[in-house]
Amino acid sequence: MTINGVSKTGYANVTVAEMLQREGYQLSHVAIELNEQILPKGQYEETVLGEDDVIEVVSFMGGGC
Repeated sequence: MTINGVSKTGYANVTVAEMLQREGYQLSHVAIELNEQILPKGQYEETVLGEDDVIEVVSFMGGGC
């Protein structure tokens, strides 16, 4: 599996929500692209990852002027 361009192991058969928690992300502050498709937040708890999945995690940050 690849997360943000980095090869990772140990996440096959884990939900997206659990992977995010293990990686230290806050569910409310990210958007997920799974295999080039945006994954709706409502599916994070039910979507199970596979060994060949490609995931991009985009974090939202506050700030500005």
